[in-house]
Amino acid sequence: HVQLVESGGGSALAGGSVRLSCAASGYTPSRYCIGWFRQAPGKEYEGVATIYTGGGPTYYADSVKGRFTVSSGKNTLTLQMNSLKPEDTAMYYCAARVDCLRLEVGAPVFNIWGQGTQVTVSS
Repeated sequence: HVQLVESGGGSALAGGSVRLSCAASGYTPSRYCIGWFRQAPGKEYEGVATIYTGGGPTYYADSVKGRFTVSSGKNTLTLQMNSLKPEDTAMYYCAARVDCLRLEVGAPVFNIWGQGTQVTVSS
């Protein structure tokens, strides 16, 4: 089965940058959904950026458009976060679903999750 391991994260000042990486191991089909989600204390999961590896558009949350960029390689997913804001502070998770057939956005659709990595942005 697929396992996801995140790396990167840490602390940054507002306006700074952080890069997160997600490595998928185990069986990964040629087409599946994968993305980044975050959860701030006391808040629900928020989809940050998701892709469908079979092609098509990338989803970005309105709050990160123009600042965050997701890129994918063979069994890897990277999130480049620029112009960080204190409100970007959250636990960031990589998540996937291997039997999806199109771009998915909602957290409940994704059934494989990494352990998460903390990003803290201070002003």
